[in-house]
Amino acid sequence: MTYPMNESFYSNSPELEPTRAGFGRGLKAAGEADDRIVALCADLTESTQMHLFKEAFPKRFVEVGVAEQNLVTVASGMARAGKIPFTSSYAAFSPGRNWEQIRTTASLNNQPVKIIGSHAGVYTGKDGATHQMLEDIALMRVLPNMVVVAPGDSVEAEKATRAIATNGQPSYLRLAREKTPVFSAPESPFELGKAYILREGSSLALLGTGTMTAKLLKVAERLAEHGIDAAVVHVPTIKPLDEQTILNVARQTGRVVTAEEAQIAGGFGGAVAELLGEKLPMPVLRLGMKDRFGESGNPDELFDMFGLSEEKITKQIEEWAQQTHRYHQ
Repeated sequence: MTYPMNESFYSNSPELEPTRAGFGRGLKAAGEADDRIVALCADLTESTQMHLFKEAFPKRFVEVGVAEQNLVTVASGMARAGKIPFTSSYAAFSPGRNWEQIRTTASLNNQPVKIIGSHAGVYTGKDGATHQMLEDIALMRVLPNMVVVAPGDSVEAEKATRAIATNGQPSYLRLAREKTPVFSAPESPFELGKAYILREGSSLALLGTGTMTAKLLKVAERLAEHGIDAAVVHVPTIKPLDEQTILNVARQTGRVVTAEEAQIAGGFGGAVAELLGEKLPMPVLRLGMKDRFGESGNPDELFDMFGLSEEKITKQIEEWAQQTHRYHQ
Protein backbone atom coordinates (compact mmCIF):
# COMPACT_ATOMS: atom_id res chain seq x y z
CA MET A 1 0.00 0.00 0.00
CA THR A 2 1.30 3.46 -0.92
CA TYR A 3 1.67 5.76 2.07
CA PRO A 4 0.01 9.14 1.36
CA MET A 5 2.51 11.95 1.93
CA ASN A 6 2.07 15.65 2.63
CA GLU A 7 2.42 17.34 -0.75
CA SER A 8 4.57 20.13 0.67
CA PHE A 9 7.19 17.90 2.29
CA TYR A 10 9.66 17.82 -0.60
CA SER A 11 9.03 21.46 -1.55
CA ASN A 12 11.13 24.49 -0.65
CA SER A 13 8.49 25.46 1.94
CA PRO A 14 7.44 22.32 3.81
CA GLU A 15 4.66 22.56 6.37
CA LEU A 16 6.07 22.88 9.89
CA GLU A 17 4.27 22.38 13.21
CA PRO A 18 5.23 21.05 16.66
CA THR A 19 4.05 17.51 17.42
CA ARG A 20 2.66 18.83 20.71
CA ALA A 21 0.14 20.90 18.73
CA GLY A 22 -1.29 17.72 17.23
CA PHE A 23 -1.59 16.26 20.73
CA GLY A 24 -3.61 19.28 21.88
CA ARG A 25 -6.09 18.86 19.04
CA GLY A 26 -6.24 15.11 19.51
CA LEU A 27 -6.94 15.32 23.24
CA LYS A 28 -9.77 17.80 22.71
CA ALA A 29 -11.28 15.53 20.04
CA ALA A 30 -10.92 12.49 22.28
CA GLY A 31 -12.62 14.38 25.08
CA GLU A 32 -15.53 15.24 22.80
CA ALA A 33 -15.92 11.57 21.92
CA ASP A 34 -15.75 10.15 25.47
CA ASP A 35 -16.70 11.98 28.66
CA ARG A 36 -14.64 9.54 30.74
CA ILE A 37 -11.50 11.28 29.54
CA VAL A 38 -9.95 13.65 32.06
CA ALA A 39 -6.74 15.67 31.93
CA LEU A 40 -4.17 16.42 34.60
CA CYS A 41 -1.18 18.73 34.25
CA ALA A 42 1.86 19.69 36.33
CA ASP A 43 1.77 23.47 35.82
CA LEU A 44 2.66 23.35 32.10
CA THR A 45 -0.80 23.49 30.56
CA GLU A 46 -0.13 25.77 27.59
CA SER A 47 3.39 24.48 26.95
CA THR A 48 2.08 20.94 26.58
CA GLN A 49 -0.99 22.16 24.63
CA MET A 50 -3.38 20.73 27.20
CA HIS A 51 -5.06 24.14 27.48
CA LEU A 52 -7.34 23.26 24.56
CA PHE A 53 -8.90 20.48 26.62
CA LYS A 54 -8.99 22.67 29.74
CA GLU A 55 -10.90 25.41 27.93
CA ALA A 56 -13.38 22.95 26.43
CA PHE A 57 -13.90 20.82 29.56
CA PRO A 58 -12.89 22.83 32.65
CA LYS A 59 -14.67 20.44 35.03
CA ARG A 60 -12.65 17.51 33.68
CA PHE A 61 -9.28 19.21 34.10
CA VAL A 62 -7.07 19.05 37.22
CA GLU A 63 -4.03 21.24 37.83
CA VAL A 64 -1.81 19.41 40.34
CA GLY A 65 0.98 21.98 40.34
CA VAL A 66 4.68 21.18 40.30
CA ALA A 67 4.18 17.71 41.74
CA GLU A 68 4.86 15.09 39.09
CA GLN A 69 4.77 12.10 41.44
CA ASN A 70 1.31 13.18 42.59
CA LEU A 71 0.33 13.78 38.96
CA VAL A 72 0.45 10.13 37.95
CA THR A 73 -0.63 8.76 41.33
CA VAL A 74 -3.84 10.78 41.25
CA ALA A 75 -4.32 9.79 37.61
CA SER A 76 -3.98 6.10 38.48
CA GLY A 77 -6.62 6.49 41.17
CA MET A 78 -8.95 8.15 38.69
CA ALA A 79 -8.32 5.34 36.22
CA ARG A 80 -9.23 2.79 38.90
CA ALA A 81 -12.49 4.73 39.36
CA GLY A 82 -13.35 4.35 35.67
CA LYS A 83 -11.85 7.48 34.11
CA ILE A 84 -9.35 7.65 31.24
CA PRO A 85 -6.72 10.12 32.51
CA PHE A 86 -4.18 11.96 30.38
CA THR A 87 -1.23 13.49 32.26
CA SER A 88 1.15 16.02 30.73
CA SER A 89 4.46 17.56 31.67
CA TYR A 90 7.92 17.90 30.18
CA ALA A 91 9.41 14.47 29.56
CA ALA A 92 12.37 15.42 31.77
CA PHE A 93 9.93 15.46 34.70
CA SER A 94 7.39 12.85 33.58
CA PRO A 95 8.63 10.13 33.20
CA GLY A 96 11.99 11.53 34.29
CA ARG A 97 11.05 12.45 37.84
CA ASN A 98 8.14 10.13 38.55
CA TRP A 99 9.13 6.85 36.90
CA GLU A 100 8.65 4.86 40.12
CA GLN A 101 5.08 6.11 40.51
CA ILE A 102 4.35 5.30 36.86
CA ARG A 103 5.79 1.82 37.37
CA THR A 104 3.92 1.04 40.58
CA THR A 105 0.56 2.76 40.21
CA ALA A 106 -0.02 2.61 36.43
CA SER A 107 2.04 -0.20 34.86
CA LEU A 108 1.95 -2.73 37.69
CA ASN A 109 -1.80 -2.30 38.08
CA ASN A 110 -2.31 -2.07 34.29
CA GLN A 111 -4.33 1.13 34.60
CA PRO A 112 -5.04 3.11 31.40
CA VAL A 113 -3.07 6.19 32.41
CA LYS A 114 -1.72 8.17 29.45
CA ILE A 115 1.65 9.80 30.13
CA ILE A 116 2.41 12.65 27.74
CA GLY A 117 6.10 13.55 27.73
CA SER A 118 6.46 16.87 25.93
CA HIS A 119 9.68 18.71 25.05
CA ALA A 120 11.56 15.42 24.62
CA GLY A 121 14.77 15.05 22.65
CA VAL A 122 17.19 17.41 20.93
CA TYR A 123 14.51 19.80 19.67
CA THR A 124 14.25 21.15 23.23
CA GLY A 125 17.32 23.12 22.20
CA LYS A 126 18.31 26.07 24.35
CA ASP A 127 16.80 24.61 27.54
CA GLY A 128 19.90 22.43 27.65
CA ALA A 129 20.87 19.09 29.15
CA THR A 130 18.53 19.25 32.13
CA HIS A 131 15.47 19.51 29.90
CA GLN A 132 16.58 17.55 26.82
CA MET A 133 15.10 14.23 27.87
CA LEU A 134 16.99 11.57 25.94
CA GLU A 135 16.48 8.53 28.15
CA ASP A 136 12.68 8.32 28.12
CA ILE A 137 12.30 5.71 25.37
CA ALA A 138 14.55 3.32 27.28
CA LEU A 139 12.80 4.08 30.57
CA MET A 140 9.30 3.52 29.25
CA ARG A 141 9.69 0.58 26.91
CA VAL A 142 11.10 -1.57 29.71
CA LEU A 143 7.86 -1.28 31.71
CA PRO A 144 5.46 -4.24 31.37
CA ASN A 145 2.02 -3.32 29.95
CA MET A 146 3.29 0.07 28.69
CA VAL A 147 2.63 1.19 25.09
CA VAL A 148 5.30 3.59 23.77
CA VAL A 149 4.60 5.92 20.83
CA ALA A 150 6.80 8.58 19.17
CA PRO A 151 4.73 10.31 16.46
CA GLY A 152 6.58 11.48 13.38
CA ASP A 153 4.76 14.79 13.03
CA SER A 154 1.83 16.80 14.34
CA VAL A 155 -0.75 15.13 12.09
CA GLU A 156 0.27 11.72 13.36
CA ALA A 157 0.45 12.98 16.95
CA GLU A 158 -3.24 13.89 16.76
CA LYS A 159 -4.09 10.41 15.48
CA ALA A 160 -1.89 8.74 18.10
CA THR A 161 -3.56 10.69 20.91
CA ARG A 162 -6.99 9.52 19.85
CA ALA A 163 -5.68 5.96 19.48
CA ILE A 164 -4.22 5.68 22.97
CA ALA A 165 -7.43 7.17 24.37
CA THR A 166 -9.23 3.96 23.44
CA ASN A 167 -6.56 1.26 23.82
CA GLY A 168 -7.28 0.47 27.48
CA GLN A 169 -3.58 0.34 28.44
CA PRO A 170 -1.01 2.54 30.16
CA SER A 171 0.63 4.48 27.34
CA TYR A 172 3.49 6.93 26.78
CA LEU A 173 3.38 9.57 24.04
CA ARG A 174 6.68 11.33 23.20
CA LEU A 175 6.41 14.89 21.85
CA ALA A 176 8.84 17.56 20.64
CA ARG A 177 8.94 21.26 21.47
CA GLU A 178 9.87 22.96 18.18
CA LYS A 179 8.19 22.95 14.79
CA THR A 180 9.16 19.95 12.66
CA PRO A 181 8.29 18.94 9.08
CA VAL A 182 4.86 17.41 8.49
CA PHE A 183 5.42 14.49 6.13
CA SER A 184 2.16 12.60 6.68
CA ALA A 185 -1.31 13.57 5.48
CA PRO A 186 -4.76 13.42 7.07
CA GLU A 187 -5.47 10.25 5.08
CA SER A 188 -2.17 8.55 6.02
CA PRO A 189 -2.74 5.38 8.04
CA PHE A 190 -2.00 5.15 11.75
CA GLU A 191 -2.54 2.16 13.96
CA LEU A 192 -0.86 1.37 17.26
CA GLY A 193 1.75 -1.35 16.78
CA LYS A 194 2.19 -0.72 13.04
CA ALA A 195 5.21 0.48 11.07
CA TYR A 196 4.93 2.02 7.60
CA ILE A 197 7.13 1.76 4.53
CA LEU A 198 7.47 5.29 3.15
CA ARG A 199 10.05 4.48 0.50
CA GLU A 200 11.06 1.21 -1.12
CA GLY A 201 14.74 0.33 -1.46
CA SER A 202 17.13 -2.58 -1.86
CA SER A 203 20.57 -1.49 -0.57
CA LEU A 204 19.68 -0.99 3.10
CA ALA A 205 16.77 -0.04 5.33
CA LEU A 206 16.50 3.23 7.26
CA LEU A 207 14.22 2.85 10.29
CA GLY A 208 13.15 6.04 12.00
CA THR A 209 10.94 6.89 14.92
CA GLY A 210 9.51 10.24 15.97
CA THR A 211 10.90 13.33 14.26
CA MET A 212 13.89 11.45 12.84
CA THR A 213 11.80 9.85 10.11
CA ALA A 214 11.52 13.18 8.27
CA LYS A 215 15.31 13.47 8.31
CA LEU A 216 15.70 9.93 7.00
CA LEU A 217 13.42 10.66 4.04
CA LYS A 218 15.79 13.46 3.01
CA VAL A 219 18.83 11.31 3.76
CA ALA A 220 17.48 8.63 1.42
CA GLU A 221 17.47 11.18 -1.40
CA ARG A 222 21.08 12.10 -0.68
CA LEU A 223 22.10 8.45 -0.60
CA ALA A 224 20.39 7.81 -3.93
CA GLU A 225 22.68 10.40 -5.51
CA HIS A 226 25.59 8.19 -4.43
CA GLY A 227 24.11 4.94 -5.69
CA ILE A 228 22.63 3.69 -2.40
CA ASP A 229 19.01 2.67 -2.78
CA ALA A 230 17.61 3.03 0.75
CA ALA A 231 14.21 1.97 1.99
CA VAL A 232 12.64 4.21 4.64
CA VAL A 233 10.41 2.75 7.33
CA HIS A 234 8.55 4.89 9.84
CA VAL A 235 8.11 3.20 13.23
CA PRO A 236 5.89 5.41 15.42
CA THR A 237 5.05 2.63 17.87
CA ILE A 238 8.21 1.52 19.64
CA LYS A 239 6.30 -0.86 21.88
CA PRO A 240 4.69 -3.08 20.75
CA LEU A 241 7.09 -3.22 17.82
CA ASP A 242 5.81 -4.19 14.38
CA GLU A 243 8.13 -7.16 14.13
CA GLN A 244 6.76 -8.53 10.87
CA THR A 245 7.21 -5.32 8.85
CA ILE A 246 10.71 -4.76 10.22
CA LEU A 247 11.78 -8.36 9.58
CA ASN A 248 10.38 -8.28 6.03
CA VAL A 249 12.23 -5.08 5.13
CA ALA A 250 15.42 -6.27 6.84
CA ARG A 251 15.24 -9.55 4.91
CA GLN A 252 14.86 -7.67 1.62
CA THR A 253 17.71 -5.22 2.21
CA GLY A 254 20.19 -7.14 4.37
CA ARG A 255 21.34 -4.08 6.35
CA VAL A 256 19.50 -1.87 8.84
CA VAL A 257 20.08 1.65 10.15
CA THR A 258 18.01 3.05 13.03
CA ALA A 259 17.71 6.72 14.00
CA GLU A 260 16.30 8.44 17.08
CA GLU A 261 16.87 11.70 18.93
CA ALA A 262 17.39 9.73 22.12
CA GLN A 263 19.95 7.47 23.76
CA ILE A 264 20.71 4.46 21.57
CA ALA A 265 21.34 2.39 24.72
CA GLY A 266 18.04 0.72 25.45
CA GLY A 267 16.15 2.95 23.04
CA PHE A 268 14.49 2.41 19.68
CA GLY A 269 17.68 1.16 18.06
CA GLY A 270 18.12 -1.24 20.94
CA ALA A 271 14.62 -2.61 20.42
CA VAL A 272 15.32 -3.24 16.72
CA ALA A 273 18.73 -4.77 17.44
CA GLU A 274 17.17 -7.12 20.00
CA LEU A 275 14.56 -8.23 17.47
CA LEU A 276 17.10 -8.86 14.71
CA GLY A 277 19.56 -10.49 17.06
CA GLU A 278 16.97 -13.08 18.05
CA LYS A 279 15.20 -13.66 14.75
CA LEU A 280 17.33 -12.43 11.83
CA PRO A 281 20.94 -11.53 12.76
CA MET A 282 22.42 -8.90 10.44
CA PRO A 283 24.46 -5.67 10.51
CA VAL A 284 22.72 -2.83 12.39
CA LEU A 285 23.92 0.78 12.65
CA ARG A 286 22.24 2.69 15.48
CA LEU A 287 22.22 6.48 15.16
CA GLY A 288 21.26 8.66 18.10
CA MET A 289 22.75 9.97 21.31
CA LYS A 290 25.77 7.90 22.28
CA ASP A 291 26.17 7.86 26.04
CA ARG A 292 26.21 11.61 26.53
CA PHE A 293 23.91 14.37 27.72
CA GLY A 294 22.61 17.18 25.57
CA GLU A 295 23.74 20.80 25.52
CA SER A 296 22.16 24.22 25.17
CA GLY A 297 21.95 25.58 21.65
CA ASN A 298 19.94 26.02 18.50
CA PRO A 299 18.40 22.63 17.55
CA ASP A 300 19.99 22.62 14.08
CA GLU A 301 23.41 23.29 15.60
CA LEU A 302 22.87 20.55 18.17
CA PHE A 303 21.76 17.97 15.60
CA ASP A 304 24.90 18.72 13.61
CA MET A 305 27.16 18.51 16.68
CA PHE A 306 25.62 15.20 17.74
CA GLY A 307 26.03 13.75 14.24
CA LEU A 308 22.29 13.73 13.59
CA SER A 309 21.96 16.33 10.84
CA GLU A 310 20.98 15.10 7.38
CA GLU A 311 24.50 15.72 6.09
CA LYS A 312 26.27 13.86 8.89
CA ILE A 313 23.78 10.98 8.93
CA THR A 314 24.37 10.56 5.19
CA LYS A 315 28.13 10.51 5.65
CA GLN A 316 27.97 7.94 8.47
CA ILE A 317 25.73 5.64 6.46
CA GLU A 318 27.89 5.90 3.35
CA GLU A 319 31.02 4.98 5.30
CA TRP A 320 29.24 2.14 7.09
CA ALA A 321 27.75 0.76 3.88
CA GLN A 322 31.20 0.65 2.25
CA GLN A 323 32.55 -1.43 5.12
CA THR A 324 29.51 -3.63 5.82
CA HIS A 325 28.31 -6.51 3.69
CA ARG A 326 24.62 -7.17 3.21
CA TYR A 327 23.18 -10.15 5.00
CA HIS A 328 21.88 -12.91 2.74
CA GLN A 329 19.67 -15.57 4.27
